[in-house]
Amino acid sequence: MDQVSTGDFFDAGRSADVVNARMGGDIDIRFREVMTIMVKHMHAAVKDARVTTDEWMSAIQFLTEVGHTCTDWRQEFILLSDTLGISMLVDAINHDRPEGATENSVLGPFYVSHSPHYKSGADISMDGKGEPMLVEGRLLDNRGKPVAGATIEVWQANEDGFYDVQQKGIQPESNLRGTFTSGDDGSYWFRSAKPRFYPIPSDGPVGRMLAALGRHPNRAAHVHFIIKAQGYETVVTELFTPDCPYLREDAVFGVKQSLIADFQKIDNPSRAKKFGMPSPFWAVSADFILVAAQTDRKS
Repeated sequence: MDQVSTGDFFDAGRSADVVNARMGGDIDIRFREVMTIMVKHMHAAVKDARVTTDEWMSAIQFLTEVGHTCTDWRQEFILLSDTLGISMLVDAINHDRPEGATENSVLGPFYVSHSPHYKSGADISMDGKGEPMLVEGRLLDNRGKPVAGATIEVWQANEDGFYDVQQKGIQPESNLRGTFTSGDDGSYWFRSAKPRFYPIPSDGPVGRMLAALGRHPNRAAHVHFIIKAQGYETVVTELFTPDCPYLREDAVFGVKQSLIADFQKIDNPSRAKKFGMPSPFWAVSADFILVAAQTDRKS
């Protein structure tokens, strides 16, 4: 029988080292690095908290239920990541942009690709609920040059606090969603409804976790944007209303100071007529500042 070392066997004091030593010698280097760190921190957390067997089983059951709650349109694991601030942290360490560039925010669990493509000025509010809103602005690089031909995807919840995919058969399909293209001068504009705050889905395991933590499930009022342009970093962000009561306690930590937009109520019939809006209406002007993709940036 080959001689064995006591270091080959599990030991609580060296638990992370014992587990990490089992990794093969020819695995992906980055995978090894990440897993080594994750195992060390998870083992340290279990030791620091002195987790009981019942508590660990409850954690496993919780994660199992998170998985079972996921559907084609509801991603409970993204919701969990968002509410723990992990989504914002991962994004922050991966998108350290120059000062003045538009900052990212969370994607959220209700993004749907291939939303209808509209011409500038289209109204994406199909259910007619909420206060009418005009959104306009320009896409610029960090030297002030217009970015033409970029795609701008937008989506938001309706006045009742639900996204269209949450209310199939109730809301019109693709309600409050659309894709636009920036003009030669980088301009874009569309019509919609002023966003309002709403609760994230709280009828599942993540909602029960928030309740146990004494936290509310409300998101600050916002409109989602994804902006893509050749040669530039993709921007995944949101615009927030300054009058929302949950601005400082957004359930998914998505609010950044630079993303709080200037929403103005306009009571001007002639201006309303120009944009095909009723009077009064809300107007927000928002420029997005893009930076060159990492591979295209000059050192």
